[in-house]
Amino acid sequence: MNFIKTAILLAALSAILIFFGDMLGGRQGAVIGLVFAGMMNFGSYWFSDKIILTMYRARQVTEEEAPELVGIVRELSMRAGLPMPKVYIMNNPTPNAFATGRNPRHSAVAVTTGIMELLTKEELSGVIGHELSHIQNRDILISTVAATIAGAISYLSHIAIWASMFGGNRSSREGGNPFVLLFMMIVAPMAAMIIQMAISRSREFGADRGGAKIAGNPLYLADALRKLGYYNNRIPMQTANEATAHMFIVSPLRGGNSMLKLFSTHPPLEERIKRLEAMAMGRA
Repeated sequence: MNFIKTAILLAALSAILIFFGDMLGGRQGAVIGLVFAGMMNFGSYWFSDKIILTMYRARQVTEEEAPELVGIVRELSMRAGLPMPKVYIMNNPTPNAFATGRNPRHSAVAVTTGIMELLTKEELSGVIGHELSHIQNRDILISTVAATIAGAISYLSHIAIWASMFGGNRSSREGGNPFVLLFMMIVAPMAAMIIQMAISRSREFGADRGGAKIAGNPLYLADALRKLGYYNNRIPMQTANEATAHMFIVSPLRGGNSMLKLFSTHPPLEERIKRLEAMAMGRA
């Protein structure tokens, strides 16, 4: 179901891009925007693991240095049928974790020192299972594709703004309503952003379900999410930024503001926990 939702949302993003590009400069306009955004986003996708691990000063660890953590990753990777990813630790008191890498053979799992101190072995297994599910489902590729299309729409929006300022756009030449163009310059990028967030939320639900199966008990992850939600609100990650927040298992940004929650890349924790508990009881 989450795969179908993601496919529909990606199709909706593509439709916005084609419509907006066609309105501004024909199909050629849409293609130019897509190529421009693709060059940036797929470049970051190819080097995403190095970029984000360096950004958060993550240090690769061996089994001798972190026997429990590496042991959990190895056991669950075998259970999921995945190659063993590299394991990293971030020296940060905020409990959180993320997975990165362009494919299962070039993947990494990173956790903070805070999450290792906070969670039990079972809860940590639930978190690692979630991250391995992201790797298994190639969610980083999916999120990069979504970012590419959304970026192209944003790029075309900027082109539209400049074109309207200097009087050169397809709509005006063909006698179109300038208010329609203005409306699309504002609404199209916003719609793209909302759809991109919906894709991210859908993938989180999918990783929760897949991770619970890998870990062997949905309640491991449910209990972990309760703790992570509480402590991330109390001590949000100071080094986190909006561009990478979607990669973490829970948002590392302070989430008290209702507008922040509305535009969050993560689904509500209450809903995630509810679904995991229903899964544990055999109702999902």
